[in-house]
Amino acid sequence: MLTPTRLRTAACRSLICAVLVSSAAFAGASPTPPHEPGTWQKHEYSFAYLGFTSTYSCDGLASKLKILLIAAGARADATARPGACASGFGRPDKFARADLSFYTLAPAGADKSAEPLINGIWSSVAIAARKPRELATGDCELVEQFKSNVLPLFTTRNVESRTTCIPHQESGSAIDLKFESFGAAAKGHHAQQTPTNPAS
Repeated sequence: MLTPTRLRTAACRSLICAVLVSSAAFAGASPTPPHEPGTWQKHEYSFAYLGFTSTYSCDGLASKLKILLIAAGARADATARPGACASGFGRPDKFARADLSFYTLAPAGADKSAEPLINGIWSSVAIAARKPRELATGDCELVEQFKSNVLPLFTTRNVESRTTCIPHQESGSAIDLKFESFGAAAKGHHAQQTPTNPAS
């Protein structure tokens, strides 16, 4: 039979073990990504597709490009409009074009005078076949051109591209583009427009 002293000792040991386990679990938890103030930057770009494997209609090209814009972190009101195509609406065109208009978030840095400031956060982005689901292996060359011509307009870091496109065939081609993009924090992260001089 345990004496009161031994009972207290056992209880203390259990409490210490519980605290240690709780501390270890807390230390292993992923920290909440820090927010950073940013400002919206407007971009307009005329995209001319040049590829060997897939041929797009101008409206089809615009649709794919909007998917890529949103996936890369552009603001939800991004637009991609069909350019002037000789083949007409809905018909494949070897020289398909689309006009892009979109906003990306850029860190405000030391300049807090811009208004309004937006809560921004770095997010990991991975683009591959079926990720987003509307992309297929045949879009390989389009993703390559998006990465070279449009992605530099975003604020990104740690860009890693292992995309391999084999002209005139889908077999052997692979879309593999990863990067971190600076964009507006989700509503769950208190994303809102924050004035620099709030009214009292």
